[in-house]
Amino acid sequence: MLVDDKTEQLARAELFDKIADHDFPCVGAKSAVARGTLKVLVCHSLTSGWDDVRIHGELLEWAKAYRQDPGGLRSLAAVFEGPGDLDETEFERAMWERIQSCADKDSWRGQPYDERVSSNPEDPHFSLSFGGEAFFVVGLHPQASRPARRFPRPTLVFNLHDQFERLREEGRYERMREKILERDQQLAGHVNPMLTRFGEVSEARQYSGRLVDDEWKCPFHDPRIDTDR
Repeated sequence: MLVDDKTEQLARAELFDKIADHDFPCVGAKSAVARGTLKVLVCHSLTSGWDDVRIHGELLEWAKAYRQDPGGLRSLAAVFEGPGDLDETEFERAMWERIQSCADKDSWRGQPYDERVSSNPEDPHFSLSFGGEAFFVVGLHPQASRPARRFPRPTLVFNLHDQFERLREEGRYERMREKILERDQQLAGHVNPMLTRFGEVSEARQYSGRLVDDEWKCPFHDPRIDTDR
């Protein structure tokens, strides 16, 4: 059962309106919208596994399409009808439940883990892997403390890791990152303390947008995990 047309249209419009807002800091998302490379799936509840098979199927297709044509920035956004009243801890828990479910399906379908990244969420080189391609997730929701993460509905944006590695190779990544950080600081009044570069600390700490301390443990375990990688 898919989301009804009216809800789907509204959810899409809300997402695009938020990204188009002048103060929204992520220029990468703005670029993806402008290029038509932000794909949106409108799903049921973030706290339900109803759409997990569909989301994972789209991730497999997204990875395959990227390997065939790796140019440009692209993102896959899963926008959920609700719930809209999850606090940051509740959102984080539900987000990892959806991610865990997709990872379990990736393993069950015999997909390899992207060898360029680690499958251990405690490793500074950790990244998710679907369809043999590394992904990282940006969690967005109505109760987010960071203004840039505060979206009308719970949303998980899946971004391909390799496309940012390509930007680094082209010398474009740091300029884009600095621009995003500057715009985010203007919006929030201070720099996001959770943002780090890949390889410094595990990126899993950044997915939900919640400020976590050094004692935080990632509630994720990929079935294919190799702690030596």
